Amino acid sequence: MAAPRTTTDADPTDPPAAGAARDEVFQLEKHGIDPVPEPERHGGARDLFWLWFGSNLTFTYVINGALAVSFGLSFWQAVLVVVLGGLTFFVVSAAGMSGVRTGTATLVISRAAFGIRGNWPAGLLNWIVSIGYTILNTVVGVLALQAVCAELGWHGASAKAAALAVTLALTFAVALWGHATVHWAERWMASVLTVGFAAMLLFLLPGTDTGAAPVPADAAAWSLAFVVVLAGPISYVPMPADYTRYLPVTTTLRSLTWNGALGGFAASVALGVAGAAAATQADLTDAVAGTQGLLPGWFQPLFLALVLGGSVTNSIITLYSSSLNLQVLGIPWSRAKAISISAAVTAIGSAAALFLVDFTESLLSFLSLLVVVFAPWAGVFLTDMVLRRCRYDADALHTGRASRYWYRYGFSPAGMTALVTGTVFAALTCDSALWRGPLVSPFGGTDLSALGAVVAAVVYAVIGRTSARPYSPSSSN
Repeated sequence: MAAPRTTTDADPTDPPAAGAARDEVFQLEKHGIDPVPEPERHGGARDLFWLWFGSNLTFTYVINGALAVSFGLSFWQAVLVVVLGGLTFFVVSAAGMSGVRTGTATLVISRAAFGIRGNWPAGLLNWIVSIGYTILNTVVGVLALQAVCAELGWHGASAKAAALAVTLALTFAVALWGHATVHWAERWMASVLTVGFAAMLLFLLPGTDTGAAPVPADAAAWSLAFVVVLAGPISYVPMPADYTRYLPVTTTLRSLTWNGALGGFAASVALGVAGAAAATQADLTDAVAGTQGLLPGWFQPLFLALVLGGSVTNSIITLYSSSLNLQVLGIPWSRAKAISISAAVTAIGSAAALFLVDFTESLLSFLSLLVVVFAPWAGVFLTDMVLRRCRYDADALHTGRASRYWYRYGFSPAGMTALVTGTVFAALTCDSALWRGPLVSPFGGTDLSALGAVVAAVVYAVIGRTSARPYSPSSSN
């Protein structure tokens, strides 16, 4: 069944016009969520290493490692949590196979699990979370650039506003161009940031207190540390296909998984370890200033540049995916136009975080509630992908009532039931500054919200096995 033609995206059945721009660096990307035709596929799995490596060279992971120590974990305990969290990138990277098979974005593919209409609420929540993470990284970058301004003698609100404008401009410029430019920028910036962050790690490790924590960490401390560390990889689950949809259909699951996972794992673990090391030596309530104070004076300006660059590399992919997300929600604009909405909301949210609220408290609340929302969603989506063996009716993902993924009134009973069950469990066991579930105290103060993914996955595996069959052109399902 052919996908309906829209005015916002190129028709994949049309041959490229003479002289038409393909997916090239500094050429405005033509495709949005429409399937990328096989003749336009290009690149290789190695590109994913640089994408996930570069985008995760962000100071947020330093903050995560420091938070683990602040919760009461020792250095080595925090390292263990960081490493286990980094392994999650193997799941995230493997999920990109769905993009290779369908040529479209992750939140289009998830219609198979939740239904054409049932996918809409998750799409809206994902857009909010994507913007939240973009705001988070933007604020971190602004604080670093503001510190540079202060060293040059420029203080006050005007310096902060100028730093915000520069950070947003750097992010928006790359994300606007699209897929090829995003890959190019991540690779180029990663090569620069790697040297700087490696030097930072070498400066921080010698002074690390590797002894036991003053007070042995209890279950609550461990659970909070895992929630914070897992929030990063989990937030990526709704977007890996966005960056694999241009890969040739001959790309293997093995090469795709290993390249992407190693990139995300290496970056997140290295910076998480740096954060844990720094937290054993100084007060990191202000993580940027606290870490800066542990570094040689001559390196401190370079460190601030690293923080800014890392915030931009991560914001680029979240902002880019948010533009595809808006198309999934039905915004009748091209990807390039839709991104202006995300950029405007990011600017407003970043300004509020910088001028109106306490940043650290807002960060903790955001990360903990993110797990409540997206751990169950990820559990359902990933289980559906496994049950279908990544074989979808790509055309039906873009159609309405006639689609095999319409189910009942546009909702998948199995997918929605599993999602609600997992979300309820996560909410009941969440320990956040904004919400403390009634089951937290009975479990000794332990935050079990991340297990919402497991609950949702088990429920879906039991009740969704019949509907989630691999697609084949001859099947009638």
